[in-house]
Amino acid sequence: MDRNVIFPRSLRYLIAVAEHHSFTRAAEVLFVSQPTLSQQIKQLEDLLDVQLLDRTGRTVRLTAAGEVYLHHARRALDELGLAARAIHELQDLSRGSLRLGMTPITDYLATPLLNQFIARYPGISMNTLEMPQDDIVTALVEDRVDIGIAFNSTLSTEASSEEIDSHILFVETLCLAVGDGHPLAQEPGPLSKHALEQVPLVMLNNNYALRRHIDLFCHDHCISPLISMEATSLSVIIEIVRLGRLATLLPDTIACSQPGLYPISLLPELPRHTISLICRKGAHKSPACQAFAELAAEWTSVRCKVKRGHRIRPCPLSDVCTEMECTSACEAKGTADFSDSPPQTEDGPPALPGEPSSDAQGQLERDQQGAA
Repeated sequence: MDRNVIFPRSLRYLIAVAEHHSFTRAAEVLFVSQPTLSQQIKQLEDLLDVQLLDRTGRTVRLTAAGEVYLHHARRALDELGLAARAIHELQDLSRGSLRLGMTPITDYLATPLLNQFIARYPGISMNTLEMPQDDIVTALVEDRVDIGIAFNSTLSTEASSEEIDSHILFVETLCLAVGDGHPLAQEPGPLSKHALEQVPLVMLNNNYALRRHIDLFCHDHCISPLISMEATSLSVIIEIVRLGRLATLLPDTIACSQPGLYPISLLPELPRHTISLICRKGAHKSPACQAFAELAAEWTSVRCKVKRGHRIRPCPLSDVCTEMECTSACEAKGTADFSDSPPQTEDGPPALPGEPSSDAQGQLERDQQGAA
């Protein structure tokens, strides 16, 4: 141990002697022996190479150096006290910060979750960053964000980073979304792939994972989509679709909940997508980070039921949405836990970190078998 280290105990001893002008009285107040107190003060003076106390009079008084040092000692102890309180506040979530990385799609899907988190933990400052999914992974590895919300195809062959843990929250089905004034607005569906080729589309550009997944799906099914416009903002895409000339491909949740949009199912069905929380393996998880993961699991278990009750108008994909409600409720059995201990499921062994719950895994396997 470094002999030049000054411990808070020595500072408290000095302050007590200065306040009581007596080693005997200070020792009584501190519940220590007088020799112990005198030894600690002497070690402090030796360390600083200066006399802090004048012991020659009837009472003990501070020297000029002692007066200066005492001022800084009080401030140092005050700062240490503030630090201890700040740590306590972090633990009880009355303060803290959380950095989230999201794609344009997960921005829309997770906004209700963010609203609930802010309402439950108003003292925690949240910073959300929108970026392509590959950039979220990079940001996690470089410790620029704490948690990412990812949107992945269940049939994706893209290699996952060995540095990232992932936990599936729920599964989304994609559909064609058109505006109320679009010629296909009253189409009951499903729409064939040949009919899809005739529909002008506005899409995210290929920097985004969703676009790459759709491009791969079209290639595998010999579909030549008519891309009339590309954008990097989902808000722009939704507004363009509302105007009625162009259509787009969106998760059912967004298409059903946005006023002015009409969802149409497709045949063959587009691959389902998972919405997952991702974080860097081995990274320290702050109390705010843990609280967000726990709230995400709670929110997932009820999101579809709430979604159905808040639709702007009846959804023509009601059967699909009903199925999604059941799927999401099952998938919510696993807890989005990024702690060192593996999360528990209600029926089955603990899920390993980075693995989906057993029900979600079964859904993924069925999707992959269907595609094969």
